Amino acid sequence: MHQSPVESPERAPAPSVAARAAAVLAVCSVLLLVLVAMRWHPLIGVDGDISRTTHHWAVHETGLTHTFRILTDWVWDPLTMRLVIAAAVVWLVWRRSAWWTALWLAAAVTVGALLQQGLKAAVDRPRPVWRDPVDSAHYASFPSGHAMTATIVCGLLLWLLHRYGPGRALWRTALAVALVSVLGVGLTRVWLGVHWSSDVLGGWLLGATVVALTVAVHRRLQP
Repeated sequence: MHQSPVESPERAPAPSVAARAAAVLAVCSVLLLVLVAMRWHPLIGVDGDISRTTHHWAVHETGLTHTFRILTDWVWDPLTMRLVIAAAVVWLVWRRSAWWTALWLAAAVTVGALLQQGLKAAVDRPRPVWRDPVDSAHYASFPSGHAMTATIVCGLLLWLLHRYGPGRALWRTALAVALVSVLGVGLTRVWLGVHWSSDVLGGWLLGATVVALTVAVHRRLQP
């Protein structure tokens, strides 16, 4: 008697690299968030030591401090970063065939901004306070909005650029600018005494999580 072959069950598609990276980054972000919310003593101690040291340098190195204020208030400011994204969205719309990616890019940055403000309100962490401040900032401290926005914007733009196959020189230049921007903005926020070091770390982790998650969504849902 002829027997029909037994059909093997369909396997679910394996998660992409972006999805796996998003999961790992999300776990790290949540862990840091819990430690900050609990005011874990070792973390608070490290934050305090770093902030006192960098603030001492900032008070005495006035020229470098002034340069950092220009960079953080104008070059790496979240508004500047979002204007860069707006320009990229306009360019994608102008291409006509990339309208879905333009919508995705705008939505990704919006989600990042909403997540950032929501966490600031939920954690409500006080900023460092100094008798001789060199700069000031508003809203709660965790996560660093500058660090998170720079990470999201630079990460998304690098991914988009890679999709369009840039030349080696352009890619290396873009990668260098992105790394300097993301690392530099974090340094300036701690140096200027308006964020704890864990605020910046949280901004980097959360920003990278948003990038990885939205890239995974784009790969799965792109028409």
